[in-house]
Amino acid sequence: MLDVRRLATICVAGVAVAALASCGGGSSPKDDPSTSPSSSAPPPATSAAETTAAPAPTPAPAPPPAPAINPLTGIEGVPPGPVIAAKIDDTANARPQIGIEAADVVYVEQAEGGLTRLVGVYSSQKPEIGPVRSVRASDPELLAQYGPIAIVASGGAGHALEAVANSTLVNAQYSAVPDAYYRSTARSAPYNVITNLTTLSGIVQAGGAKDIGFRWAASDPRLAASPPAARVDTAVGSTHVAFVYDAGSNRFVREIDGRLQNAASGAPVATPNVLIQFCAVAADYEDVDVNGSPSSYTQTVGSGRALLLRDGHYIEGTWSRASLDAATTYSDAAGQPLLLAPGGVWVVLAGTDAPLSVS
Repeated sequence: MLDVRRLATICVAGVAVAALASCGGGSSPKDDPSTSPSSSAPPPATSAAETTAAPAPTPAPAPPPAPAINPLTGIEGVPPGPVIAAKIDDTANARPQIGIEAADVVYVEQAEGGLTRLVGVYSSQKPEIGPVRSVRASDPELLAQYGPIAIVASGGAGHALEAVANSTLVNAQYSAVPDAYYRSTARSAPYNVITNLTTLSGIVQAGGAKDIGFRWAASDPRLAASPPAARVDTAVGSTHVAFVYDAGSNRFVREIDGRLQNAASGAPVATPNVLIQFCAVAADYEDVDVNGSPSSYTQTVGSGRALLLRDGHYIEGTWSRASLDAATTYSDAAGQPLLLAPGGVWVVLAGTDAPLSVS
């Protein structure tokens, strides 16, 4: 006979075991998530700083490009349009010359009979100029360093015209573009041929400004130890060439026969720099004038002595040019570049034996 009390005890025990099993206390290893081969521990917590990449450093802005400098004046801004070289008379009958004060570079060269001519190189301004005169055979050599610029002249001897035709110069002479020239009624022939360079610039296709060797700087520490220069006297052929320093304008003013010179506009014929370049000069017997005087051929390829006057002082040095298309290098005694004051330059092409006095 079943013992009712014993049965009740068994039932109570079974209920307790079932309750424990339902709480997980009796699970087997294969049911335990912590021991299951397919389970993994949750990843550790990470901070926002660890999950966000550091920003890349901002690169420093590139410096602005240096402003372009006109290689013929040292002044900021390269002028548009062609460079034009013009042959301008330099005798008493031609003065005061028209537009010579607007040239970036002016060369004083020997013509014939000991007289001088000017070669004005125009880039920054394109005014009316004159009196325009004829070319010489040495002009293509002098101007070849500028590249294919335009040449303005009233004509020339056959030998000189042939030299121009065989050069890199662009022919802008009277015979090529007569509409750009006229004869002034205020002057007598042959000192009355005038041209307007603005008009001419719209007609000819020629090269622009390029580096021909000038080096520019607003100041030069070498000047403090350089001798003063209140005036300079030299000669081109038999023509006396002089410049007087004007401290107020910081420019050298051209002097002729004891008088400071003005252009036709009334502006002084002045420059912040005078370069005296001593060159070999030979007679050109293929170009003889009506008086039987041969023209002079000034050799500007080669080397020689040079003198720079600026800021009321002067520095001695040398010049050198290796070939027709090479620039002219101007250096001091130590081989360092001569530095010109921005604003243009007059270059006096004196003979190697020309006198020189600086005071």
